[in-house]
Amino acid sequence: MARFRRRGGEAALSIEHQATIFERLDVLTRKAQAVDAGRPAVKLFCVVLAMMGLGLVLQASHAATVRSEAGFHAELSQQAVFRVIALGVLLIGYRLGPLRLRPLLPALVVLSAFLLVACWIPGIEASKNGSHRWIRLHPLGVTLQPSELARAFLVLWVADRCTRLGPQLLDLRRGVAPILAVGLTFVVLIGLETDLGGALVFLTVFLFTWFVGGASFAHFTGSIATIGGAALLLAVSSVDYIRTRLEVFLGQATNEQVSSSIEALGSGKLLGNGIGQGQWRNSAMPYQDSDYVFALVGEELGFFGMALCVGLILAFVWFSLRLVITIGDRYSALAAFGLLLSVGLQAMIHMQVATGLAPPKGMTLPFMSDGGTSIVVSSLAVGLALGAARADRGRSEGATPSTPSPVSG
Repeated sequence: MARFRRRGGEAALSIEHQATIFERLDVLTRKAQAVDAGRPAVKLFCVVLAMMGLGLVLQASHAATVRSEAGFHAELSQQAVFRVIALGVLLIGYRLGPLRLRPLLPALVVLSAFLLVACWIPGIEASKNGSHRWIRLHPLGVTLQPSELARAFLVLWVADRCTRLGPQLLDLRRGVAPILAVGLTFVVLIGLETDLGGALVFLTVFLFTWFVGGASFAHFTGSIATIGGAALLLAVSSVDYIRTRLEVFLGQATNEQVSSSIEALGSGKLLGNGIGQGQWRNSAMPYQDSDYVFALVGEELGFFGMALCVGLILAFVWFSLRLVITIGDRYSALAAFGLLLSVGLQAMIHMQVATGLAPPKGMTLPFMSDGGTSIVVSSLAVGLALGAARADRGRSEGATPSTPSPVSG
């Protein structure tokens, strides 16, 4: 915008600069960057603890009205054990960090593929509602969802490839094609379970990590449009329940669970009906302890509880951003970005589904929903990211003028 001003009888042209989105992002990045990666890491850890605590309260509340007294105590004990195990896994991830897992990445990728295939092997698979997404760990008597574990390991793998390839990452034969071939293989394996939502989340996290790692914008957008569009078109045209869910989102059909979720959210009003006072779980709303736990938050804790929950997720995203951009080692920073993105994206999709802003999709709210695999793998992802900050802090403290600490490149 131009303005004319009089100075000493002369007209001087003054142009007001309009900041672009990239300049604003650069300003945000400078504000977010911390002097020491350990500071946002501690705050991120505290946010995760708060989410685990809130989740335990929600699970206890749900079990109190749907189970007998003995069942309630059994469920509460199980949820407490899940969180203890998750904290243990988080601490193991913290001690390891992405760097110590780096030599094992080829084996972890092969293991991830085998576990996804094992979802179809009789005696190992544990299918539910026609979906082959789980395997049964017989000695432990628990089930595991391999797609969530594969998402974490493939983030580490693509971060490693981006770092090792350097400028060759842009080469179609050496960089683009091999990376996309591996990513597409896992998208197909997850999609065949059938888990279109899980496949698209995997694809999003995989491609965004690849893009931040140095892939060209043309390759990135082309991959999203081609792979994502083809997967969605194929699934909608061949899988009835996916087509129905899309019709529900577009308003062409109704879904009782989605309608109940929205009504449950509104029933809590400002302060909610109180812990243990929710009634929708006993009516027409299944999975309110897992896929629709955000609806339970709105029903029992009201707008205040929903604001608290959203605030915790936003705090998670903010401290994740601060942690990632403060890490100096390129591989560690990229791995931490993908790992934390996978947790944050899952949380956002869960809340969007519960509020009707996304097509129905069975996806847990990290650290709050029922589900052992979800909380353990989310804890592993956060632990590895915190481990990246720990390793970076150690390098910074040990750096001297003759041996400067590594920087992103």
